[in-house]
Amino acid sequence: MKKHLQPEDYLKKILTARVYDVAVETPLEAARNLSRRLHNKVLLKREDQQPVFSFKLRGAYNKMAHLSPEQLQRGVICASAGNHAQGVALAAHRMGARAVIVMPVTTPQVKVDAVKALGGEVVLHGDSYSDAAEQAKALCERDQLTFVHPFDDPDVIAGQGTIAMEILRQHQGPLDAVFVAIGGGGLISGVAAYIKSVRPEVKVIGVQMSDSDAMARSVQANKRVTLGDVGLFADGTAVKLVGEETFRLARELVDGYVVVDTDAVCAAIKDVFVDTRSIVEPSGAMAVAAIKQYVAEHKTRGATYAAILCGANMNFDRLRFVAERAEVGEEREALFAITIPEERGAFRRLIELIGTLPGGPRNVTEFNYRISDANQAHVFVGLTTHGKGESVRLAANFTKQGFQALDLTHDELAKEHIRHMVGGPSPLAQDERLLRFVFPERPGALLKFLSHMRPSWNISLFHYRNQGADYGRTLVGLQVPRGDSKAFQAFLDTLGYPYVEETANPVYQLFLRTGGAA
Repeated sequence: MKKHLQPEDYLKKILTARVYDVAVETPLEAARNLSRRLHNKVLLKREDQQPVFSFKLRGAYNKMAHLSPEQLQRGVICASAGNHAQGVALAAHRMGARAVIVMPVTTPQVKVDAVKALGGEVVLHGDSYSDAAEQAKALCERDQLTFVHPFDDPDVIAGQGTIAMEILRQHQGPLDAVFVAIGGGGLISGVAAYIKSVRPEVKVIGVQMSDSDAMARSVQANKRVTLGDVGLFADGTAVKLVGEETFRLARELVDGYVVVDTDAVCAAIKDVFVDTRSIVEPSGAMAVAAIKQYVAEHKTRGATYAAILCGANMNFDRLRFVAERAEVGEEREALFAITIPEERGAFRRLIELIGTLPGGPRNVTEFNYRISDANQAHVFVGLTTHGKGESVRLAANFTKQGFQALDLTHDELAKEHIRHMVGGPSPLAQDERLLRFVFPERPGALLKFLSHMRPSWNISLFHYRNQGADYGRTLVGLQVPRGDSKAFQAFLDTLGYPYVEETANPVYQLFLRTGGAA
């Protein structure tokens, strides 16, 4: 029968782990802005500053440092979504060993390129870590390589545990809890083993994504649970089945679990950026998202929490999605479908109402509309908010003022797709002219536009999304009778906003213009 290592065994392994040949002792920094907002002290363990921008090289190197010369000569193999892969590749490079890395085909290209740059031989296979692991084990047997597990290995766990050793050395004052992202469980197992041996009063809280919560479900079921599928936004923690040893340690040592969603993680990435001017990957921000959620649920004040920023390997183009969802995740933006009568002046009344909503002035972050019905108009609207839960009150206020409103703030379909699909050709858009405007990004800019319009001109299309710049790019369709051409030009000149007319643009003609419209 296999003898399980006890916490004291792990304590010794962590204290004697060989990680600093490749890893650095990362700083533990106060997140001043976030701490002020939460009324609790938040400390950030900056594992994003490691040479491979992740904690994973600690465990990988410690494992390989314990291999025999014969094993190193034959080479090593691992399966990884990216960060462990870079750790193994760097460790192998330092030791002069061959490293074969099996990665899911869904791995961000930045991680694939980084592994290749470190000399790793990359094999892409499957959609998740579990798929890649099966292929790695087959290659391991065929080529007589040594498998370096990303989490379910005592030497790997001990290497990751050195993070906790550093945290407790760097912060010797009160510490209420350490929040740790969980994929397969190697990091939290090492952290919990060290903390519970040295300072058992400090809580260790595991953090998982709502669509990749294998450890939380396993602990609840008191047995390892295999997920049918995992989300890929936080690819670093997308694991269908946690390890045997990591499950055993987590079940015994971890104090609790927090499950976070994509929007909360996007908001946390922004929080980390505000305090550090660094961008972490989704898995790297999970612990921060969990602290915010934990504080909101437990109403704590004056406590001290540490979050391990476990990685910063993210494709640059993913930032577009992160920025889009961060405001909703923090509930600094509310989204609505608002129905207004399709009549002259209704659009302006809605804008005026937005300017007088309870709680003070708020900016319009998005406005999408396309004429589609002779009697009613359905407008997709985004507004800045002052705090969580406000969208429900705002929707009620719109309805009270005669504009039926549907709160879409937490509607995944609306956030992911519908906001980009408002529009299309309309037979009602007669005499339509299409213009791209540059609006100054300040309250009143849209109202000025509406005020200068002739009452006889109708807005048939409107598309605007705040992109965080000083000027907002807006697409507007206006129904202008042909006899009003001179007056329309005078309106544009008086308005003073830069514009380009797109009425003749073939893209407009193909996708937004009905054949019968003049």
